[in-house]
Amino acid sequence: MPTPDVIDDLADLGLIPEPREVEVAVRLRFTLTDATVLDADERSAEVAGWLRSALGPATGLPLRDGHSPGNAITLRVADPATNTAGLGPEGYRLTVTTSGATLEAETSAGLFYAAQTLRTLLPSAAFRRAPISSGPWDVPAVTITDRPRFGWRGALLDVARHFLPKQDVLRFIDLIALHKLNVLHLHLTDDQGWRLEIRRYPRLTEVGSWRRESPLGDRRHDRFDGRPHGGFYTQDDIREIVAYAAARHITVVPEIDVPGHAGAAIAAYPHLGNTDSPNQPDQPEVATRWGILDNVLNAEESTLQFLRDVFDEVVELFPSKHIGVGGDECPTGPWENSPRAKGHIAERELPDADALRFWYVARLAEHLATHGRVLYGWDEICDGGLPADAVVASWRGITGAITAAKRGHDVVLCPEDQVYLDWRQSDDPGEPTPIGKVSSLAHVYAFEPVPAALSESEAQHVLGAQCNIWTEHIDSARAVDYMAFPRLTAFAETVWSDPRDRDFDDFARRLAVHERRLDALGVEYRRASGPLPWQSRPDAPGWPR
Repeated sequence: MPTPDVIDDLADLGLIPEPREVEVAVRLRFTLTDATVLDADERSAEVAGWLRSALGPATGLPLRDGHSPGNAITLRVADPATNTAGLGPEGYRLTVTTSGATLEAETSAGLFYAAQTLRTLLPSAAFRRAPISSGPWDVPAVTITDRPRFGWRGALLDVARHFLPKQDVLRFIDLIALHKLNVLHLHLTDDQGWRLEIRRYPRLTEVGSWRRESPLGDRRHDRFDGRPHGGFYTQDDIREIVAYAAARHITVVPEIDVPGHAGAAIAAYPHLGNTDSPNQPDQPEVATRWGILDNVLNAEESTLQFLRDVFDEVVELFPSKHIGVGGDECPTGPWENSPRAKGHIAERELPDADALRFWYVARLAEHLATHGRVLYGWDEICDGGLPADAVVASWRGITGAITAAKRGHDVVLCPEDQVYLDWRQSDDPGEPTPIGKVSSLAHVYAFEPVPAALSESEAQHVLGAQCNIWTEHIDSARAVDYMAFPRLTAFAETVWSDPRDRDFDDFARRLAVHERRLDALGVEYRRASGPLPWQSRPDAPGWPR
């Protein structure tokens, strides 16, 4: 563990997340100059290319490829049998002396995190896209040995409620990569929009990708903006997003939310709905309200085949081992009121209508397994028989994680009362569309991903955690910035660092330095002093708990 004087030096450097082992000699410097070269072999060439693209525009330095006995940045993917042994698949060692910087890791992922740390050792101007000064570009002499606590360090981005254009998704990927997160969970479909091109079913985007208006503020106010909203990603857009993320060692996990939250799909293809259930519209539309709606897929075998077809295209686009299927917030009323659905319940010898949800989840798990993929679902899937190998995202507190882990299933923690970044950040009346309870920066920083109720062996099923950014009330990249940062920065440290090293006062000191980097990147984060005037939304009132 770093000594107190080293902790002070770390605070001066603003390292985020805090590394595990550090030796600092802040009076010594290595200065990037025109003579500085990147010394890399084939295994580290991709990371070297990224580092050049990250530092070159701001510093104006060429950072040429080459070999030099000094004044060089050396990147090395080393054999685990060497002195990098024990770093693990994402660990690294960064050594800076007066003659250069050496980045070592057992994998290219670890090397990438070393490169991110090297970048944060430079002045904040190094995060800009063009030079604003000629330097000097000094790096303090330091030795850092670091590795993450968890293998799943994620962020969910809901692009279904409010669509985020591709370039904004790519920017968000860069921001979470800076914080050493490695999973982007994309919530691609919901009642209010279908955002993924499926070539076999073109109406999913022709009809399902836009709605005629959106609520203005919390649904209880019954106010609407009267503006159409929409957008979707082509399959080539997705390939680009996935490749861009992979180059930054981020896995994109897609989610197609079924059998509830299916309003956009039913609007596109009404026969997918429970058309024989009373009070179902003849011409359903993409939902213009938030909340849990009666937009539930019917129980026909043809509808299950529709989903198989959709997921066949999903797995072609997303190489992720885990594929999200939702399984959450599924009202049973449309099934209970449907003669055909009740007939299917009897034919399949299911105990009740709710069992249809678990029937769907089980069938989709079987289909994904034929592709070598694993089903990833919200913790409601714990209420029935969990499919073999299914991974549970525990959002209704930590109970789902405890239940699943004790049954031998892997889990990801994302409890709403701790890491939902759409919840309001304070009691300040200027908070934009405040919902939920207060989830302050300190509250997020206090999050502990491993439930105390798990034994040591059961805790091995905790893959990690993710923070969730739901966008009912977040309608732009600027609004994502405000709600995500700096709380996502606090979350990143909780999933990377040893909990015994966590100190909020120390984090706050380092955050003050890190915010200068966010300023340079143009991130419109929430200031400690509260929202700026243009970050408020008096036109869209919330409903705080």
